Amino acid sequence: MDARTWDEMYRSRGQVFSGDPNGVLVAEAAGLPLGRALDVGCGEGADALWLARGGWQVTAADISRTALERAAAADTAHRVTWTRADLAVAPPPAGAFDLVSVQYFPLRKEPGHTALRGLLNAVAPGGTLLFATHDSADLARHGEHGIDPRDYYRPDDIAGLLGRDWTVLINETRPRTAPAPAGTRHTRDAVLRARRERMVEFSAEG
Repeated sequence: MDARTWDEMYRSRGQVFSGDPNGVLVAEAAGLPLGRALDVGCGEGADALWLARGGWQVTAADISRTALERAAAADTAHRVTWTRADLAVAPPPAGAFDLVSVQYFPLRKEPGHTALRGLLNAVAPGGTLLFATHDSADLARHGEHGIDPRDYYRPDDIAGLLGRDWTVLINETRPRTAPAPAGTRHTRDAVLRARRERMVEFSAEG
């Protein structure tokens, strides 16, 4: 899906998402030391605003200009840096963030893991990667939008690529803490939380 497709999706409805932060983010980031956070695929901005209100310095990135305009309009205190970017093409700065949050972002597998490499390299030493997606069993069971879950990174895929400079703290499937998005029947989340121990850039060889 390119920028135009995402813009059309957002324009098709006055509000696409609930306006509440994702439950996985709330559960896993609540106790982390504050610092700089990158919200990947921020959409209408609920996660970024929750982080900023909690004291994080937040950069929120999305490919959709429409989504970013909505998010910025809700940011009445101007707490977040809203950035239009395709992180699959232009990676974020290396070592720049203490938290990289990837919540239900469709990160497609590719040779050399270019986009994934960029996100992993953006995590500073001592920082956290938090990756959440829908349980692949839910996607396969309901055949949602013709998506084949095998085409996209899962927590196990990413955990298997992390080198010795990372510690995997959580890699599990768990029940959702909030109702499924409208029009879906997602009941479980797949979650990876990993801490970067030192700065060794991820390579295609892992």
